[in-house]
Amino acid sequence: MTLPCGGPRAQGGRQDRDGEEQLVTVPTVLMHRSPELLAQAVAARLVTRFVDVQSTGRPASWVLTGGRIADTIHRAVAESPARGALDWGRVELWWGDERFVGRDSDERNEKQARGTLLDRLPLNPEHIHPMPSSDETPDIEEAAERYAATLASRALPEDHGGIPTFDVLMLGVGPDGHVASLFPEQPALYEERPVVAVRHAPKPPPNRLTMTMPTLSRAREVWFVVSGADKARAVHLALGGAGLVQVPAAGPAGLHQTLWFLDRDAASQLPPGLTRPASP
Repeated sequence: MTLPCGGPRAQGGRQDRDGEEQLVTVPTVLMHRSPELLAQAVAARLVTRFVDVQSTGRPASWVLTGGRIADTIHRAVAESPARGALDWGRVELWWGDERFVGRDSDERNEKQARGTLLDRLPLNPEHIHPMPSSDETPDIEEAAERYAATLASRALPEDHGGIPTFDVLMLGVGPDGHVASLFPEQPALYEERPVVAVRHAPKPPPNRLTMTMPTLSRAREVWFVVSGADKARAVHLALGGAGLVQVPAAGPAGLHQTLWFLDRDAASQLPPGLTRPASP
């Protein structure tokens, strides 16, 4: 069920890196009975969205996230009956964050995505942009700079701040409200650089790379994908007006649309201003 959290645009706006004001989208909540139904709905919408993008003559771009629901979504996309409608060779893939470990580590979001998604679709390897691993670039600061440079190399003249305007950027949400590797009260939340190193993260592994808050909001559509009762309070706070320093999930917003895909458990503590009809 769709739960609108307001009108098509929020009142006011935000400033981009060049000081120009941008309108901020008001989020829409899409609630599903189970993680599996959530994943199927995301997969169907993603294929439709990317077909629309490619019909304009340009490639589609997707920023991937990690975590348990991402794994289910990746499988649903790879197994979608509609996947053949899309030219996967013209889909560009990025990652919102990565654990700074070896390339073959099971902790890497990239490795997770390869097993469930990348190796199962006819993607163009040149359009897959994983974040550097610790065995490729041992210096974590250099690794962050390298990924920022890769982003800049794919930006178009009409893009702002040397960052491509992504079509769909997916984000999971931690029980503490973190998104990507931006954790509550951490210095990375204040960063203006496109990609930064995170040391001493409050959950293992401690060293990570992450897109920063301005970069996470350089997408036409931001999709939060959240499942599980352990995420319900974070969802409540993020949609209930919490500040992004305390609840980073309150920060990212799409330039055109912000969607929250929730299963029933994750939606169990939605703010009072949102009606919770029964899921179909």
